[in-house]
Formats: sequence, C-alpha cells, structure tokens
Amino acid sequence: MHYQFFATCPRGLENLLVEELASLNARQIKPTDGGVGFAGDMLLVYRANLESRIATRILLQVGKGRYANEDDLYQAAFNIDWNQWFDVRQNFMVKVTGVKCPLKSLEFATLRIKDAVCDRFRQEVGSRPSIDTREPDVRLHAYLAAEEYQLYLDTSGNPLYQRGLRRASIEAPLRENLAAAILRLSGWQPGMPLLDPMCGSGTFLLEAAMMALDIAPGSGRDFGFERLKNYNAGAWQSLLKQARSRAKPVSFQKIYGSDADLRAVRVSRQNLQQAGLLDAVQLAHTEFTAVVPPTPEGTLVANPPYGVRIGEDEDLAALYPKMGETLKKKFAGWNTYFLTNDLRMPKLMRLAPSKRTPLFNGPLECRLFEVKMVAGSNRKEKPDA
Repeated sequence: MHYQFFATCPRGLENLLVEELASLNARQIKPTDGGVGFAGDMLLVYRANLESRIATRILLQVGKGRYANEDDLYQAAFNIDWNQWFDVRQNFMVKVTGVKCPLKSLEFATLRIKDAVCDRFRQEVGSRPSIDTREPDVRLHAYLAAEEYQLYLDTSGNPLYQRGLRRASIEAPLRENLAAAILRLSGWQPGMPLLDPMCGSGTFLLEAAMMALDIAPGSGRDFGFERLKNYNAGAWQSLLKQARSRAKPVSFQKIYGSDADLRAVRVSRQNLQQAGLLDAVQLAHTEFTAVVPPTPEGTLVANPPYGVRIGEDEDLAALYPKMGETLKKKFAGWNTYFLTNDLRMPKLMRLAPSKRTPLFNGPLECRLFEVKMVAGSNRKEKPDA
C-alpha cells in the first residue's frame, strides 16, 4: 500500500532533505516550510528512518480535511479506525501544532482529539488506551492551518537526531541533523581532512565519522513504526542487516577535533568511545589560537560559543579577532564554516564571509558563515610611515 508522509526538519534544510528523500526513491516530493511531503510504501518509511541524516521525524498521514472549530477536529479524529493502527493496551500522546490557526486554545484542541481517539476505541473494543506524555508507545500529531487539518502517526518515536550515540553533552549541544546538514553544505566529503577546533561534545566529529564509514544513522536505535500493527519485522530486520553489513571497519578518517575546554574534550572522547568511533578521529586539548592545521588544505567547521560556554559578550568580542588572526596566519587553503547566532562574528574576526546561510538550532536562529581562506589574498600589514 502507498501512503502520504511528511518528514519534518529544521528550517533552512528542506532542500537537503528533498535530495535525501529522492535518493531513497520517494515519490511526489513536495518541500514546504519546515519539512517535505512525499509518498511511498512502509518499506520506504523504514528506510527513511534508518538512513536520513537530515529529517527530525517521519510522519504517516492518517487523515486530512477542513475544520472550523474543536468539534470538527473531534469528529475528524473519531472517524479514524485507530484500532487498525495500534492496540488499546498501548498508551499514546497527541501533539497539536498550529500555523494561522483560528482556535483560541491548542490545549483544548489537543484534549478534543485525545477524547475522540479514546471514544473510538471504546466503540470498537469496549475500553480505551491510556495517555503517556513522556514516553508514549504511539505519538499522534495534528497540524492545524487556517482552515485545514492534517492528522499523522509518528513513525520515528524519539526525534531522528537522537542517534543513540551521544550519551554525554555540555551546554547547548548542536543537534545531530543540523551538524550533518552543515557538513553537507560545506562540501566536505569522506576522505577529505576535517577539523572542528571547538568540538564541544563532539557532534560534528560523530556525524563525520558515521558518514566516512557509511554507518546508517538509525542503525543503533529503535523506532515508532515498530509499535504499529502493520509493522513488518522481517522486512525491517532485512533492511537493518543490509545497512550494518555495508559499514566499513573503523579506522582513522582524517577527522580532527580539539577544544580549549578539557571537559569538552573528555566528553567528546567518551561519546566517540561509546559509539565505537574513537579510532576514526584524532582529539586534542588545544586553544583555538594554538591549533595547527593537520594538513595544507581541508574543511574547518565550528559551532563557537555564543555567550553560553564562555561568558559575556565582551569575552567573545576579545576572542573573535584572535580567531581571525589565527585563520589568516595558519589556514590559507582551508574552507571554514562557523555556525553562530552572534551576527557580529565576521566583522570582529575581520573576515568577509562568502556565504551567510540562515539555519535554526532548535528555536535559535543562527547563521552559517562560509569564509574561504584563499592563500595570498589576506590583507598585508601597512608598512611603517
């Protein structure tokens, strides 16, 4: 059977997600703000959950139509035979998102949809499932526009950026799907040297190592589709086996990470070790200004502290010029990429970015600054008068 799906992603990454879904042979691909609609069978959804580095969730559409009030939403949810999708003994939750939604309370809309699901189960099997908002077996999503609703079953469970790899983190960690997207946007390819001189908890390093070794990002976790009634365990295990068999043995992949904070280096090492990827990466405890390029050319990616890990704006204003000087002196021939929500950064580094890509790290609006350190083009010091 063929279904309609919607893959959510951080805003700004829709085009990358379109490319990814096309490579998985999805059909009827339609990007929109914050995600991509597509069509296919359940095997495609298994593959998308397993292979997508960019998506946040893969949602299966079970209903859509027009509405004017909460009673319309109740009726729409009541009309769906939920018992064909999951068992009354499983618990569930409902999440409602509205854009230009005319309803006064999304909480009340959520309650009405929950009631409808429970009432439909009562009619079908004589009892109702329980609610669990923390770790539900099944997640339902409702998207409310000005006049139209869409109801979805979540096939992912926990968000897909939770790869099941990073156990420890420091403040304000970078989300894995955003890190993977930045690596793609930078043009970095496995086999090319990659350096993260502000590695934090090691997200860029983990994502790059998985890409370099062809490890499917979902090969070490479970998914929401495994708890639906139409789950085909044999088909899923076959896909998973194929994905795991193509992964390369772990060896050094010219991926380098360092941080001025010894605690961050320890956390990165711990995460890489737990993921079985420590041998793919070289780690060091080094200040940005003391970093030595490991190769004459390569890609540098960094998510610098923006007031969270270092302190106040004055500290950053003093750090940025030093970072700029380090890049000019040592990194000619490197392409560098900085994700930050501090828009002063390039000016204070005294470097002109060739691209400024708007991206979101969770709710935080950021910019990905591309600065190509071309050999011989940096400003020369003025001679003494």
